[in-house]
Amino acid sequence: MEWSEESIAQLRMLWAEGLSTAEIGRRMGVSKNAIVGKAHRLSLDARPSPIRRGGEGVRRPRPPRPVSGPTLPPLAAMRPAAEMRTVEARPGPMPPRPMPAPPPRPVVVARPARSRQPACCWPIGEPGTPSFRFCEAEAMPAKPYCQEHAALAYVKVRDRRDDAA
Repeated sequence: MEWSEESIAQLRMLWAEGLSTAEIGRRMGVSKNAIVGKAHRLSLDARPSPIRRGGEGVRRPRPPRPVSGPTLPPLAAMRPAAEMRTVEARPGPMPPRPMPAPPPRPVVVARPARSRQPACCWPIGEPGTPSFRFCEAEAMPAKPYCQEHAALAYVKVRDRRDDAA
């Protein structure tokens, strides 16, 4: 928008009347943001925020909430750290502690030894069901699938000119 002297004078007049930026924009046929930007560039008086209602804008401190439930004891009631570290000496040798039982070892299911050849990654079955698996046949060199599944996965693009004939 081009701001002419007349439009600037009209903006100053409507601003002084106390109209909202949206109302000024409607009356002048421009967006609210155009009014806000021009008012800022003209250094017009700032408007009170519509969010802060009824007051000078000074925040009053809230009274503390009453605490319910247990709280920490005061620091004076706590024992010094030096007292906490002292241990009474016992006469004679200490009895041996019983050793905890070792955790059970995980069960390892032996699989038949496979060659280091990469396996086919073609999914077979519905994912999430017990019957789901991968083909696992020997994959072709530089391909993730075996020869049978590679023929399904890699289809040559036909020339459209063949269809036209």
